[in-house]
Amino acid sequence: QVQLVESGGGLVQAGGSLRLSCAASGTIYLFNAMGWYRRAPGKQRELVATITSGGFTNYADSGNGRFTISRDNAKSTVYLQMNSLKPEDTAIYYCNAHKTDSMARTINYWGQGTQVTVSS
Repeated sequence: QVQLVESGGGLVQAGGSLRLSCAASGTIYLFNAMGWYRRAPGKQRELVATITSGGFTNYADSGNGRFTISRDNAKSTVYLQMNSLKPEDTAIYYCNAHKTDSMARTINYWGQGTQVTVSS
């Protein structure tokens, strides 16, 4: 069973930085892609950034230019570097990984989430 464990959340002032980590229990080569999503109070979960097994990245407009997603295959870990944080970035951030099984079905895995709070 795949487990994703996030860390690195916390309280930071506007303009500050945080780096989130997502450690997978197995090799991340198994995943087609990994990424970060977030859910702000009263809002639906939304995409933040993704990175494929080949290293291609995709960002939501909200974090483009401020956030950087990266991966360390040797450590089976994906990172999200967040700079110039804004109060509207306050949310629970979730790590996601997905792969395709032998029946061509997409299987999603989620971490438990880590709280990011940005004060103004």
